[in-house]
Amino acid sequence: MADQSVGQARKAFDDYMSATRKAVGSAEDTAQTVKAGADDMGRTALEYTEEHVSAAFDLAQKMVRAGDVQEMMKLQSEYLRKQMEALGEQVRDLGDKAARTAQDAAKKTRG
Repeated sequence: MADQSVGQARKAFDDYMSATRKAVGSAEDTAQTVKAGADDMGRTALEYTEEHVSAAFDLAQKMVRAGDVQEMMKLQSEYLRKQMEALGEQVRDLGDKAARTAQDAAKKTRG
């Protein structure tokens, strides 16, 4: 009887350890998924920052060469319009990436 009790305790412990390993593995998979998504978003945000800074320098260069105030105003208006369009696209892109990362992480926790 004592031998049977020890065997049952061992089986319960083995089952517990198996479930714990599975849970830890799942958490690691989810963390890796989230990290990969965050890394991708960070790289993308850096690319967008470079694009915006480059556009600002281009504008500055054009403004210095402008012949009069009207041309400067036109350049400024064009710059703002393009920047707002780009920003809208970039926000959508980053939002999509964040949503995909969240969905992938949720799949990892369920699956």
